[in-house]
Amino acid sequence: MPNQIPSVIKDDVDLTSNSSAVSWSAIFAGSAAAASLALVLLILGTGLGLSSVSPWARSGMSAKAFGISAILWLIITQIIAHGIGGYLAGRLRTKWLAVHTKEVFFRDTAHGFLTWAIALLATAALLTTVISTIMNGGIQAGASAAEVMANTAVAATTGGGAAAESMRMRRNISNLDNANADPMTGSIGYLLDALFRKELALESSASALKQSKTADTQLPLHEVAGILLNSIQSETLPTDDLHYLGQVLALHTGLPTYDAETRVSETFVKLQENLANAEVASKFYADKARKTSANAALWIFLSMLIGALTASYAATYGGRCRDQSH
Repeated sequence: MPNQIPSVIKDDVDLTSNSSAVSWSAIFAGSAAAASLALVLLILGTGLGLSSVSPWARSGMSAKAFGISAILWLIITQIIAHGIGGYLAGRLRTKWLAVHTKEVFFRDTAHGFLTWAIALLATAALLTTVISTIMNGGIQAGASAAEVMANTAVAATTGGGAAAESMRMRRNISNLDNANADPMTGSIGYLLDALFRKELALESSASALKQSKTADTQLPLHEVAGILLNSIQSETLPTDDLHYLGQVLALHTGLPTYDAETRVSETFVKLQENLANAEVASKFYADKARKTSANAALWIFLSMLIGALTASYAATYGGRCRDQSH
């Protein structure tokens, strides 16, 4: 009688014990979709933003409205891009058999979170150069705008148009060693003109005015500018320099020595005031830029957090759709 080999069937064998709980192919697919959509929406938002602003006065949206719009668009971008990426990661993952519902929910959530993380890393790696270029350009443009606004503020405060260029005094100080440096630039040039200004009679002829201008070309402007700007660094005008400048001024303008020294002192005070106003204005706009950068960083963090939550939730929804399709 031949031996019969009984067939044994075990119903408790776990058919999914060797399968991974992570579907990397689905995660990478969702990450690619999320990164691509984020890039497309970023370009679209940049175009819409640039078309809504204008350098002309009373044209385009305000800076506050532009900032709010940028924040809202950033949040919308995170929701749309990572929502679709998370949904694809959950919908394309393999179906898990004999797994508890809570475990399925956890795995789907993890798939969505990993999709968001990989998409974020890929976007950061690909756009590092582009973002750096944009930020550097924005910083330079902001610095230029801040300087212009600071100059305007100084001009409004001092009441002199040439005083708006007082922020250039520091550069003039550093350029004094240059023999070819022109002392008649910026507010220092304006104040030197005012310093050597002569009292012209109302009946003076055009020829007399022309002769006065010809004589002005021989004024020791570079020497006077060097003395004044050097005193600006020490924040005080030495008595010897005051007397010397008074004598030079009296020689070229015909003023009494006392009046010439008084005019020199007043000019030095104006230089100090212009420089102080420029420094205050530059610090104000630097602090304003710091606060703007801090707020932008916080809103970017919040938008990224919203993107992570959206991707995780969308992955659970996609996973339910995947399980219900069979």
